[in-house]
Amino acid sequence: MIQCAHAPPGMKDQITLTRERVGELRLSPEEQAMLEGAHGPGIQRAMEIVVTLGRIYDARDLVPITHAQIAGVSYKNLGEAGVAFLNRWAEEGARVRVPSMLNPMGMEADRWQEMGIPPEFARPQLSVIEAFSKMGLQPTLTCTPYLLPQSPVHRGDHVAWAESSAVIFANSVLGAYTNREGGPSALAAAIVGRTARYGYHLEENRRAHYIVEVRCPLRSIADFGALGYIVGKQAGNGVVYFADLAQWLPPLPAEIADGGVACDRLKTLGAALAAYGAVALYHVAGYTPEAREFGERLIRPDAQRLIVQNLDEGYRAMDAHPDLQRVDLVAIGCPHASLSEIQRVAEMVRGRRLKTRLWVTTARLTRERAAELGWVQDILEAGGEVVADTCAVVAPMGLLGIRSMATNAGKLACYAPAHSGVQMRFGTLEQCIEAAITGRWPTEG
Repeated sequence: MIQCAHAPPGMKDQITLTRERVGELRLSPEEQAMLEGAHGPGIQRAMEIVVTLGRIYDARDLVPITHAQIAGVSYKNLGEAGVAFLNRWAEEGARVRVPSMLNPMGMEADRWQEMGIPPEFARPQLSVIEAFSKMGLQPTLTCTPYLLPQSPVHRGDHVAWAESSAVIFANSVLGAYTNREGGPSALAAAIVGRTARYGYHLEENRRAHYIVEVRCPLRSIADFGALGYIVGKQAGNGVVYFADLAQWLPPLPAEIADGGVACDRLKTLGAALAAYGAVALYHVAGYTPEAREFGERLIRPDAQRLIVQNLDEGYRAMDAHPDLQRVDLVAIGCPHASLSEIQRVAEMVRGRRLKTRLWVTTARLTRERAAELGWVQDILEAGGEVVADTCAVVAPMGLLGIRSMATNAGKLACYAPAHSGVQMRFGTLEQCIEAAITGRWPTEG
């Protein structure tokens, strides 16, 4: 089985890979040659995955992609079977044909011993990265490739991205076209340079099933995460059109993918929509690229209207252990923190001394830029860490003695309890940093 993680509406979440022809799929002579093994078993394996997905979802052909982003990188999730599978694929001669990047792994590459990662985890994790590197993937190790100095994706690009928060950002904020790929299917697409033309690669599937009206203020990152919880739970894997969200975002013209306030809020919103539902595309009226171009033509005639009166439901669900006062780790940066988020944390802890462990997780290149600006040093001097290559979801937190966390990230509040077995406090950045400074979650009032 290969999981096609939360495919577009009407599609099954899991499919069985077979050679059975389900629908008509036109292949070019080059694509047919790949499928028949003319370019070696590694490429043949990849084309079999891409073609089978296309046939099952009744794609008419394959579409060339410009970029791929691969999830399923942490040894915590892969296990020994996953490591063996990747190494075998690399040994078969599989190499990516388009620029391709990796999601976070389970540790920081150069500091795993300092982090307290045991060798029995580190060795196979490094083997995973070696296998990916042999296939030509860039070890960017971030869930926010769009925040790198040169964004790899632009309006109208067809790509194959796998990480759920990256997928929804690419579709919604960048105006690119991608399905919510599984790890193997995204890697297969990278190897053949194509993906099947179905789902969100088709304009007709990008119209909204839900119109959302928000009748409460949205003042913080946490508020956008709580909104994502509420809407995601109701929308499932539908497309969402926010009718009045732009009032809580910086006015245009603004670079909404530059790591500023708009970017931070929209990436947090999308991550929660994808985590608590399976939303892979949303539109913000008058703001996101397709909404600016097509307006209400993006709304389906039968779209349902959702009205959000307050955020209480989201906060109650994500602040899962309201009686918990002491936390082992305050984690900021899920999805990976932008420069503006790192700056804000640095300003809040500057000159202070933390009593609770603090991680700000981010991409390595983002950390390098933050270090040049002095923000990493501010956080280090307070007793916190700016961690690259990994995050508190895919790292082996149990091995590090972490039993409880606090965060302002809706995605982390969703995944960490299940993936890392921790108790969770959720709130604003101010609450999280106060908990890191005082050692206790702040009481209201």
